[in-house]
Amino acid sequence: MAMTPFKWAVVFVISLSFMVFVTFFGRLPAFRRTPVAGLHKLIWIHIPNAALALDNKLTAGKLSKSLSRGFHYFLYERHPTVVIFFLSILIVSEFLYLPEAWPVINTFTKLTAAIAVVLPYLFLYLACASDPGYITVENHAYHMSLYPYDHALFHPGNKCNTCHFLKPARSKHCSICKRCIAKADHHCVFINSCVGYGNHHWFLLLLLSTAVLTTYGGLLGLSLLLSGVNERYPAFSIWKPKDMSLNSYGAVWGWCIQRNVKLGATSLLSILITPLIWGLLIYTLYLVYAGTTTNESLKWSEYKEDMRDGYVFRRPLLSNRERSQETEPRCARWPVEPDHVLVATSDGCPPSDQARPQGDGEWERVWKLDRVENLYDMGFRDNLADAFLRDFAFGGRSIDPPAERMNRRSSFPPS
Repeated sequence: MAMTPFKWAVVFVISLSFMVFVTFFGRLPAFRRTPVAGLHKLIWIHIPNAALALDNKLTAGKLSKSLSRGFHYFLYERHPTVVIFFLSILIVSEFLYLPEAWPVINTFTKLTAAIAVVLPYLFLYLACASDPGYITVENHAYHMSLYPYDHALFHPGNKCNTCHFLKPARSKHCSICKRCIAKADHHCVFINSCVGYGNHHWFLLLLLSTAVLTTYGGLLGLSLLLSGVNERYPAFSIWKPKDMSLNSYGAVWGWCIQRNVKLGATSLLSILITPLIWGLLIYTLYLVYAGTTTNESLKWSEYKEDMRDGYVFRRPLLSNRERSQETEPRCARWPVEPDHVLVATSDGCPPSDQARPQGDGEWERVWKLDRVENLYDMGFRDNLADAFLRDFAFGGRSIDPPAERMNRRSSFPPS
């Protein structure tokens, strides 16, 4: 049986949403060794490599060379293409949706709908326009004082080869922004900028407001469509009636959407993309709960792989170790200092004392990630305060003794 335009639209939106999900979530540690990660590698590694090999055989690489500049610009340079695409979806969808829905909703619904429509634009502007945490000569000392080095993911004394700064704890050089970013989370193409110390809170609010908008729009649209259906099918509801076949149920919704194509198509789009946005929001909030960032979760996943191979070691830090105010300043606002050093070796042998002189005692092999402390996890409330208030000081907290902290299970993202 031939597919109707309605069914083709559903298949297209679901396929597009799935591809977006694979593209943005395929590299996350939680999906390692899953079909999602395999599909991500197929799309972004194996297929491009196969196309490149075919081009080398057919045209001696002339076609790939001619396309490489544009491809490199699209992937590795800052450009507003995806931001414009995101704004286009919002604007066009609202242009189709609001004229159909506005005349038939009450005043309170109009007010709440207006707020839901405006907030994503506001937070998108703030996320794009805010400094994500660029490290400069002027603010370098400030960013060095924000977070202590945990001597696990971040060790003092490392210098950025591009910016030539000593790298503050939790920072990362972004190859797209061409800058070092404080508390770097990831580079987000939807805001054409990094998510970091300066705009993490705006990014969270952008995700939340967009999730609320699509949820609100989808549910309101369904309600309005359903009221039209009930004029012809009084017993029909959102949930399939028991005495109705699945084909009949789908046919009624298809008729309903075709009856008001603008409202139906935009409501359907909202419903289908809502789980994707909520999924990204929930994962981002989980990272906050775990006291980590996307960048750090990837680093922890690498440690976990090394631990399985027996290549990771730890030992206590020297309490009276030499500590330069320039290379490892004390962070007055942070209540916890590291008491162990964690390192991975390439040969499975303990590090030499010359390589890590700040340690004290014998090296202990670490086999599991849950035996390691995450220094940056202060509990969800304080982690959230650190993201939103930024200069939040954790004064008055009771800190676990070192022995208890090392025995406490830390909250790490799934890897």
